Amino acid sequence: MRTIEDIEVVRPGGTDYERVRHVYSAKGSPATVLLPRTTGETARSLAFARNQGGPLAVRSGGHGISSIATNDGGVVIDLRRLNGVDHLGGATVLVGPGARWSQVAHGLGDWGLALTSGDSGDVGVGGLATTGGIGLLGRLQGLTIDRMRAADIVTADGRLVRASPEEHPDLFWAVRGAGANIGIVTSFEFEAGMTPVVAQATFAYEMTDAGAFLRSWGDVVEAAPREVSAFLYVGAGARPFAQATVVFASDDANAASTALEPFTRLRGLAGQRAGMTAYANVPLTSGAPHSGQQGAAMHSGLADHLDEAVSGGLAELLASGRAEMVQIRSAGGAINDVAADATAYAHRHQNFSVTAVSTRPGPAFDDAWAPVRATLDGLYLSFESTHRAADVEAAFPPATLARLQRIKKRWDPDDVFSQNFDVSPAGASPR
Repeated sequence: MRTIEDIEVVRPGGTDYERVRHVYSAKGSPATVLLPRTTGETARSLAFARNQGGPLAVRSGGHGISSIATNDGGVVIDLRRLNGVDHLGGATVLVGPGARWSQVAHGLGDWGLALTSGDSGDVGVGGLATTGGIGLLGRLQGLTIDRMRAADIVTADGRLVRASPEEHPDLFWAVRGAGANIGIVTSFEFEAGMTPVVAQATFAYEMTDAGAFLRSWGDVVEAAPREVSAFLYVGAGARPFAQATVVFASDDANAASTALEPFTRLRGLAGQRAGMTAYANVPLTSGAPHSGQQGAAMHSGLADHLDEAVSGGLAELLASGRAEMVQIRSAGGAINDVAADATAYAHRHQNFSVTAVSTRPGPAFDDAWAPVRATLDGLYLSFESTHRAADVEAAFPPATLARLQRIKKRWDPDDVFSQNFDVSPAGASPR
């Protein structure tokens, strides 16, 4: 272990290098990994990276599905040491970008609070909370970014700037959906919800007709009260098998039973389990280092409804064997209460996020996904492992993208933060 200006540094050959070089879906060989512990060290890390030239990746410490948080031969600024979770009073909390969501959920639970996040406790706060955050409290609380009240950001020129509705509102708008383009967030201020105890149900289904099942699933989710958020995981095969995690965001057991009952009437129910639990127990947590589906590919999109076109396309994709799994996350509810132009995440009318996963990436998977993509509207960047200009355009509608480009030009004129879904006109820099 070496240091640069007292910043922890890991380089190839170091004892910790294997632990910090990769992300969940991609292998990397960075020349230098910096692990700052403070905002000041983060700014100095950025200055060092700029002096080095070459690729720069910023990693929040979580698993990193989109693969943008590592590189080959460049610098990675790994924020896992900035992992504080502090209670500022009432429902307001201060969270570091390097905290993982399991740590956040347990900390907030001790204060009678909960904040929506994904289904994994291994996700780093920084990546999720600058992209969107479609979570298992989402239909009640909105996206994770919708709970953000302020952020401290190290900008491309090394300044520390506080972004809020009153302070640099352009940055505050941009960080909520496109944060990786405009700086390095070193702390988030969130207003959490008062839902520390929830009902959690797990359902398993055998599907004889995947398209018909998905249409029925979509109808049930859309008809459910806002307290219900539901994630469905479908495995590929001639007769796909599905498993679902459904959360009712309240400790009212009778209301939960009524709200969850329609899920038990779906055709093909093969098993179920339900009970009241602390929300902190809901996100699955392994605590494992960056590993998993390295070499896998993910494609993503958003759907207004799981209508015949979307469901039929997904059924064909699953039957093709080109994707091993499809995940469908509920959106809608409070997420869609927010105006489309209120944040850089502009997708406020869709009801579902759809992701396909293949461990055999390549043209065959891309071609099998293309008919599904044609039925979808918008894209959620955290679940997309390709980095094309077309993906940026799908993620940010024209007016949103134009506004982002103006903000990017002002705050990052040299395109320092380019190793992501870059909104600059050149755009879409590959890893």
